[in-house]
Amino acid sequence: MTDEIIIKEAAKLVEDGVSVTFPVKGRSMLPFIIGGKESVILQKAGTLQTGDVVLAEVGNGRHVLHRIVKLEPDIDRVTLMGDGNIRGTESCSYGKVLARATYVVDEKGRKRPLESGQARFKARLWKMLLPLRRWILAILRRVIKKYAI
Repeated sequence: MTDEIIIKEAAKLVEDGVSVTFPVKGRSMLPFIIGGKESVILQKAGTLQTGDVVLAEVGNGRHVLHRIVKLEPDIDRVTLMGDGNIRGTESCSYGKVLARATYVVDEKGRKRPLESGQARFKARLWKMLLPLRRWILAILRRVIKKYAI
């Protein structure tokens, strides 16, 4: 099965009100989600807020799991950026947000909330560190690689 088919099926289940545990690939959500090692629990998007982590289609059938950095309802635009990115954003319409990630699940099955006050505070702090992310992420990637975290 291709990633595209899996994402479409997961989106259908979420739309029907079913929570879906979805594996994460890549490093675009470091330090909060470790691709290849952790999964997220997806639920219906509902009312969106800045800071939510969402699964969205951003064009040409490409999907991302990124954090909402800006909502512009007057022009039907949601702007997203991965926590592990140092620049660049993606945009989509509200209708292309397929699901909201509510928890991160590690390899041992332990869940961490993405929407708690503490998690949102950490995400806001991380956003303020944007000018320093390049160096912080370089260190994190080396630690993850060296210790197989």
